[in-house]
Amino acid sequence: MEFCPTCGMLLQIERASQGRRCRLFCPTCPYVCTISNKADHLTTLLPFSSISCLPMVIKHNLVKKELEHIFSGADSMKFAPRTAATCPRCHHGEAFFRQMQIRSADEPMTTFYRCCNERCNYEWRDD
Repeated sequence: MEFCPTCGMLLQIERASQGRRCRLFCPTCPYVCTISNKADHLTTLLPFSSISCLPMVIKHNLVKKELEHIFSGADSMKFAPRTAATCPRCHHGEAFFRQMQIRSADEPMTTFYRCCNERCNYEWRDD
């Protein structure tokens, strides 16, 4: 089985017709990969109904994306919205906040706060 490097869908086989070779195509995007009989590249065997096996040339190496951390690091609350909340440590009247569903779906969301006072930066949560 081969998958589309663009969208990840399972590639389908288009049989040879009118001088065109067999090829794999993606049903959701315009990606097309022709099947070649050259054995000088890395080949894998692709089962086909009328032919026992077709060698297929794989010419692409997929590059993994770097993942971004969503709620970690010093800048995790940099672009978070602000609200009027009193810090339990320094009693500053404004805090950054974010909400997450950390318990079951029938429970309310948990709100995480971080004090806007740069000297304090205390974090607390409200269940």
